[in-house]
Amino acid sequence: MTDAVTILGSGSALPTYQNSPSGQILSLNDKSFLIDCGEGVQITMRQLGVKTARLYSVFISHLHGDHCFGLIGLISTLSMMNRTQPLHIYAHADLQKLLQPLIDYHCGDMLSFEVVFHPINPRKQAIIFEDRNITVETIPLKHKVPTCGFLFCDKGQKRYAYVSDTMYSPKIIPQISGVDLLYHEATYTDEHEARCKSTTHSTARQAATIARDAEAKNLLIGHFSARVDDHQLFLHEALEVFPNTRLAVERKTIEF
Repeated sequence: MTDAVTILGSGSALPTYQNSPSGQILSLNDKSFLIDCGEGVQITMRQLGVKTARLYSVFISHLHGDHCFGLIGLISTLSMMNRTQPLHIYAHADLQKLLQPLIDYHCGDMLSFEVVFHPINPRKQAIIFEDRNITVETIPLKHKVPTCGFLFCDKGQKRYAYVSDTMYSPKIIPQISGVDLLYHEATYTDEHEARCKSTTHSTARQAATIARDAEAKNLLIGHFSARVDDHQLFLHEALEVFPNTRLAVERKTIEF
Protein backbone atom coordinates (compact mmCIF):
# COMPACT_ATOMS: atom_id res chain seq x y z
CA MET A 1 0.00 0.00 0.00
CA THR A 2 1.30 3.45 -0.96
CA ASP A 3 1.81 6.00 1.83
CA ALA A 4 -0.97 8.51 1.25
CA VAL A 5 -3.67 10.65 2.83
CA THR A 6 -7.26 10.73 1.56
CA ILE A 7 -9.31 13.85 2.29
CA LEU A 8 -12.79 13.01 3.59
CA GLY A 9 -13.65 16.52 4.73
CA SER A 10 -11.76 19.82 4.55
CA GLY A 11 -14.27 22.39 5.72
CA SER A 12 -14.57 24.17 9.05
CA ALA A 13 -17.50 24.24 11.48
CA LEU A 14 -20.21 25.28 9.01
CA PRO A 15 -20.73 22.70 6.22
CA THR A 16 -21.09 24.11 2.69
CA TYR A 17 -22.10 22.73 -0.69
CA GLN A 18 -18.44 22.02 -1.44
CA ASN A 19 -17.02 21.13 1.98
CA SER A 20 -17.81 18.68 4.78
CA PRO A 21 -16.30 18.84 8.28
CA SER A 22 -12.85 17.47 9.01
CA GLY A 23 -11.75 13.91 8.35
CA GLN A 24 -8.83 12.10 6.75
CA ILE A 25 -7.69 8.54 6.16
CA LEU A 26 -3.95 8.10 6.49
CA SER A 27 -2.43 5.00 4.90
CA LEU A 28 1.02 4.38 6.30
CA ASN A 29 3.07 1.19 6.21
CA ASP A 30 0.04 -0.96 5.32
CA LYS A 31 -2.06 0.46 8.18
CA SER A 32 -5.03 2.82 7.96
CA PHE A 33 -5.75 5.52 10.52
CA LEU A 34 -8.76 7.86 10.69
CA ILE A 35 -7.83 11.39 11.75
CA ASP A 36 -10.81 13.36 13.04
CA CYS A 37 -14.36 12.32 12.25
CA GLY A 38 -16.75 15.13 11.46
CA GLU A 39 -20.37 14.59 10.52
CA GLY A 40 -20.72 12.69 7.24
CA VAL A 41 -17.21 11.24 7.20
CA GLN A 42 -18.48 7.66 7.07
CA ILE A 43 -20.62 8.44 4.01
CA THR A 44 -17.60 9.67 2.08
CA MET A 45 -15.62 6.64 3.25
CA ARG A 46 -18.24 4.31 1.80
CA GLN A 47 -18.56 6.28 -1.43
CA LEU A 48 -14.79 6.07 -1.92
CA GLY A 49 -14.69 2.38 -1.08
CA VAL A 50 -12.43 2.80 1.94
CA LYS A 51 -11.78 -0.65 3.38
CA THR A 52 -12.89 -0.31 7.00
CA ALA A 53 -11.42 -3.71 7.83
CA ARG A 54 -8.00 -2.04 7.59
CA LEU A 55 -9.05 0.75 9.97
CA TYR A 56 -7.17 0.17 13.21
CA SER A 57 -7.27 3.45 15.12
CA VAL A 58 -9.00 6.83 15.25
CA PHE A 59 -7.23 9.99 16.37
CA ILE A 60 -9.37 12.97 17.44
CA SER A 61 -7.62 16.33 17.65
CA HIS A 62 -10.20 18.03 19.88
CA LEU A 63 -13.83 17.87 20.89
CA HIS A 64 -15.43 20.59 18.76
CA GLY A 65 -18.31 18.95 16.94
CA ASP A 66 -16.94 19.35 13.43
CA HIS A 67 -14.14 17.00 14.42
CA CYS A 68 -16.04 14.28 16.29
CA PHE A 69 -19.81 14.33 15.57
CA GLY A 70 -19.39 11.53 13.01
CA LEU A 71 -18.05 8.97 15.48
CA ILE A 72 -21.30 7.50 16.78
CA GLY A 73 -22.61 6.98 13.24
CA LEU A 74 -19.36 5.31 12.18
CA ILE A 75 -19.34 3.01 15.20
CA SER A 76 -22.96 2.00 14.59
CA THR A 77 -22.27 1.27 10.93
CA LEU A 78 -19.17 -0.79 11.70
CA SER A 79 -21.25 -2.87 14.07
CA MET A 80 -23.93 -3.44 11.42
CA MET A 81 -21.11 -4.61 9.15
CA ASN A 82 -20.23 -7.18 11.86
CA ARG A 83 -16.80 -5.82 12.64
CA THR A 84 -15.06 -7.92 15.29
CA GLN A 85 -11.68 -6.19 15.52
CA PRO A 86 -11.44 -3.66 18.40
CA LEU A 87 -11.51 0.02 17.41
CA HIS A 88 -8.97 2.14 19.26
CA ILE A 89 -9.82 5.82 19.78
CA TYR A 90 -7.18 8.30 20.94
CA ALA A 91 -8.65 11.56 22.23
CA HIS A 92 -9.15 13.89 25.18
CA ALA A 93 -10.52 11.91 28.13
CA ASP A 94 -13.86 13.74 27.95
CA LEU A 95 -14.69 11.98 24.68
CA GLN A 96 -15.38 8.71 26.45
CA LYS A 97 -17.72 10.49 28.88
CA LEU A 98 -19.62 11.98 25.94
CA LEU A 99 -19.57 9.03 23.55
CA GLN A 100 -19.99 5.99 25.78
CA PRO A 101 -23.62 6.80 26.73
CA LEU A 102 -24.49 7.13 23.04
CA ILE A 103 -22.81 3.81 22.26
CA ASP A 104 -24.67 2.15 25.13
CA TYR A 105 -28.01 3.66 24.10
CA HIS A 106 -27.84 3.19 20.33
CA CYS A 107 -25.76 0.01 20.07
CA GLY A 108 -26.03 -1.68 23.46
CA ASP A 109 -25.63 -5.44 23.45
CA MET A 110 -25.73 -5.43 19.64
CA LEU A 111 -22.26 -3.87 19.35
CA SER A 112 -20.14 -6.47 17.58
CA PHE A 113 -16.71 -5.16 18.62
CA GLU A 114 -14.97 -3.42 21.48
CA VAL A 115 -14.41 0.33 21.43
CA VAL A 116 -11.17 1.01 23.30
CA PHE A 117 -10.63 4.59 24.50
CA HIS A 118 -7.09 5.88 25.02
CA PRO A 119 -7.16 9.22 26.89
CA ILE A 120 -4.49 11.70 25.84
CA ASN A 121 -3.31 15.06 27.12
CA PRO A 122 -3.52 17.48 24.16
CA ARG A 123 -1.38 20.02 25.98
CA LYS A 124 1.62 17.69 26.23
CA GLN A 125 3.94 16.41 23.53
CA ALA A 126 4.08 12.65 23.96
CA ILE A 127 4.17 9.38 22.03
CA ILE A 128 0.65 7.96 22.27
CA PHE A 129 0.97 5.01 19.88
CA GLU A 130 3.86 2.79 18.91
CA ASP A 131 4.33 -0.54 17.21
CA ARG A 132 7.23 -2.13 15.35
CA ASN A 133 6.95 0.28 12.42
CA ILE A 134 5.02 3.41 13.41
CA THR A 135 4.95 5.99 16.18
CA VAL A 136 2.31 8.67 16.71
CA GLU A 137 2.94 11.65 18.95
CA THR A 138 0.85 14.62 19.94
CA ILE A 139 1.59 18.16 18.75
CA PRO A 140 0.20 20.66 21.32
CA LEU A 141 -1.69 23.48 19.58
CA LYS A 142 -3.29 26.82 20.49
CA HIS A 143 -7.08 26.71 20.24
CA LYS A 144 -10.11 27.59 22.37
CA VAL A 145 -10.33 24.06 23.78
CA PRO A 146 -7.53 21.54 24.46
CA THR A 147 -6.29 20.59 20.99
CA CYS A 148 -3.39 18.70 19.51
CA GLY A 149 -2.13 17.68 16.13
CA PHE A 150 -0.50 14.35 15.41
CA LEU A 151 2.91 13.42 14.02
CA PHE A 152 2.94 10.02 12.31
CA CYS A 153 6.38 8.51 11.80
CA ASP A 154 7.12 5.41 9.79
CA LYS A 155 10.36 4.52 11.57
CA GLY A 156 13.25 5.52 9.38
CA GLN A 157 11.09 6.57 6.42
CA LYS A 158 7.99 8.77 5.96
CA ARG A 159 6.65 11.43 8.34
CA TYR A 160 3.21 13.05 8.19
CA ALA A 161 2.15 15.92 10.44
CA TYR A 162 -1.52 16.77 10.96
CA VAL A 163 -1.93 20.24 12.44
CA SER A 164 -5.58 20.80 13.21
CA ASP A 165 -7.33 23.89 14.56
CA THR A 166 -4.76 26.33 15.88
CA MET A 167 -3.68 29.91 15.73
CA TYR A 168 -0.20 30.63 14.35
CA SER A 169 2.22 28.79 16.62
CA PRO A 170 5.93 28.70 15.73
CA LYS A 171 6.55 26.53 18.80
CA ILE A 172 5.57 23.46 16.77
CA ILE A 173 8.32 24.00 14.19
CA PRO A 174 11.10 21.95 15.85
CA GLN A 175 8.77 18.96 16.26
CA ILE A 176 7.64 18.88 12.64
CA SER A 177 10.95 19.86 11.08
CA GLY A 178 11.56 18.22 7.71
CA VAL A 179 8.28 16.29 7.50
CA ASP A 180 7.43 14.74 4.15
CA LEU A 181 3.91 16.17 4.22
CA LEU A 182 2.39 18.76 6.54
CA TYR A 183 -1.35 19.29 6.76
CA HIS A 184 -1.98 22.66 8.41
CA GLU A 185 -5.32 24.33 8.95
CA ALA A 186 -5.86 27.48 6.88
CA THR A 187 -9.30 28.63 7.93
CA TYR A 188 -9.02 32.20 6.66
CA THR A 189 -7.35 34.37 4.03
CA ASP A 190 -5.47 37.57 4.75
CA GLU A 191 -8.72 39.51 4.49
CA HIS A 192 -9.99 37.85 7.66
CA GLU A 193 -6.72 37.75 9.58
CA ALA A 194 -8.22 39.67 12.50
CA ARG A 195 -10.71 36.85 13.03
CA CYS A 196 -7.85 34.41 13.55
CA LYS A 197 -7.05 35.90 16.93
CA SER A 198 -10.64 35.84 18.17
CA THR A 199 -11.37 32.36 16.83
CA THR A 200 -7.85 30.94 17.39
CA HIS A 201 -7.34 29.85 13.79
CA SER A 202 -4.71 30.46 11.07
CA THR A 203 -4.56 32.05 7.64
CA ALA A 204 -3.23 30.28 4.58
CA ARG A 205 -0.20 32.56 4.66
CA GLN A 206 0.52 31.64 8.29
CA ALA A 207 0.23 27.93 7.48
CA ALA A 208 2.71 28.39 4.64
CA THR A 209 5.07 30.27 6.94
CA ILE A 210 5.07 27.31 9.35
CA ALA A 211 5.80 24.95 6.45
CA ARG A 212 8.63 27.14 5.15
CA ASP A 213 10.27 27.61 8.53
CA ALA A 214 9.93 23.90 9.37
CA GLU A 215 11.48 23.02 6.01
CA ALA A 216 8.60 20.67 5.25
CA LYS A 217 8.80 18.97 1.88
CA ASN A 218 5.13 19.57 1.03
CA LEU A 219 2.17 21.45 2.49
CA LEU A 220 -1.52 20.61 2.38
CA ILE A 221 -3.98 23.27 3.57
CA GLY A 222 -7.60 22.84 4.59
CA HIS A 223 -10.30 23.57 7.21
CA PHE A 224 -11.63 26.29 4.92
CA SER A 225 -14.04 28.88 6.28
CA ALA A 226 -17.50 29.13 4.75
CA ARG A 227 -16.80 32.86 4.47
CA VAL A 228 -14.46 32.25 1.52
CA ASP A 229 -16.10 30.67 -1.54
CA ASP A 230 -13.07 30.69 -3.83
CA HIS A 231 -10.51 28.23 -2.49
CA GLN A 232 -7.93 29.43 -4.99
CA LEU A 233 -7.54 32.50 -2.76
CA PHE A 234 -6.18 30.24 0.01
CA LEU A 235 -3.80 28.59 -2.43
CA HIS A 236 -2.50 31.82 -3.98
CA GLU A 237 -1.67 33.32 -0.59
CA ALA A 238 0.12 30.17 0.59
CA LEU A 239 2.09 29.82 -2.66
CA GLU A 240 3.57 33.28 -2.17
CA VAL A 241 5.37 31.89 0.89
CA PHE A 242 5.74 28.15 0.23
CA PRO A 243 5.73 26.88 -3.38
CA ASN A 244 5.04 23.21 -2.57
CA THR A 245 1.50 23.85 -1.37
CA ARG A 246 -1.68 22.02 -2.38
CA LEU A 247 -5.31 22.39 -1.40
CA ALA A 248 -6.93 19.60 0.62
CA VAL A 249 -9.56 18.75 -1.98
CA GLU A 250 -12.24 16.40 -0.73
CA ARG A 251 -12.25 12.86 -2.15
CA LYS A 252 -8.68 13.29 -3.39
CA THR A 253 -5.73 11.12 -2.32
CA ILE A 254 -2.27 12.64 -1.94
CA GLU A 255 0.70 10.28 -2.01
CA PHE A 256 3.90 11.22 -0.23
